Amino acid sequence: MSLSDFDLTSRASFKHFTPVTLRFSDQDSMGHVNNVAFAAFVEAARTMLIQGLLNQFNHPKLDFILARVVIDYKRELHYPGTVDVGARLIKLGSKSLTSGYGVFLDNNCIATAESVNVFYDMAMRKSVVPPEDVKVAVTSEISG
Repeated sequence: MSLSDFDLTSRASFKHFTPVTLRFSDQDSMGHVNNVAFAAFVEAARTMLIQGLLNQFNHPKLDFILARVVIDYKRELHYPGTVDVGARLIKLGSKSLTSGYGVFLDNNCIATAESVNVFYDMAMRKSVVPPEDVKVAVTSEISG
């Protein structure tokens, strides 16, 4: 599967959501929620999704590191409020994992994002092929 197979602007594309409360400090000089805040929203959802997946298994040295993130802004967002960040796995590579995100205020999509993470062995300090049980879980999550 590829990113084009999923409509990240639709809440229906996600089964995992992370609520994020907007902070006063998230605003820029124009009164919009700043682009850096959106990166933090996506980070919160990404770590909940991927770490939640990895925590199912006993691979204490296996982690993931961010290799790429792209954010597309659809609408303005203003403080105060809470957004729901939808997260889903999109594609499993040999050592990487692509995930997609939608930032929603009520039913309105405010932004979408995509990230690529690399499976990483913390002891060896290098990227690795994930263990078979992790591959099976990721594949199941992508197709489910």
